[in-house]
Amino acid sequence: MQPRILRLNQAGQPIEWLDWQEAVCLFAREMIVWTLGDEVKRVRGGFSRLTGQTSQIVLPSIIATGGEQLARPRTNYPLTNPALFARDGYLCMYCARPFSAASLTRDHIVPTSRGGFDKWENVVAACRRCNQHKADQLLEEINMQLVALPFRPNNAEYLALINSKRILGDQMEFLRGQFSRNSRWL
Repeated sequence: MQPRILRLNQAGQPIEWLDWQEAVCLFAREMIVWTLGDEVKRVRGGFSRLTGQTSQIVLPSIIATGGEQLARPRTNYPLTNPALFARDGYLCMYCARPFSAASLTRDHIVPTSRGGFDKWENVVAACRRCNQHKADQLLEEINMQLVALPFRPNNAEYLALINSKRILGDQMEFLRGQFSRNSRWL
């Protein structure tokens, strides 16, 4: 499995994950403004007719791109179960026990049948047992409590969540500097 490359805008804000082919295209189009991190891949090209040397591009783990407009980080991230379970550390937010992703479910703190929304601030990871026990009730109605409050991840946190199994140490160190101070990932 190839490591992914973290793309930033020229101001240093994380934008997205790239595969090595996308990063090579940005280098070839001379859109890279600055780089950070360790080398993750060396890509060799063809031979120069003038020098006879092979061209190559060294890909670092973090690249910043320029352009006419400053690329803006996304602010509205899709709420997916893999990202939700990673945000909650693969713990049931009711019983605090660890589970595999296959054993977790999405639970709405305020059930949708009672006007709750399917948004980051209203959902938590829950084991099947706790989710069934809570059912369509409010926490105060059945005397249940949350282990931790749900939150909407910021841009850096979201990128770490969706690539948590493949993230490199220098990429995590960079992203961690932009996590909110209340982040569970610090």
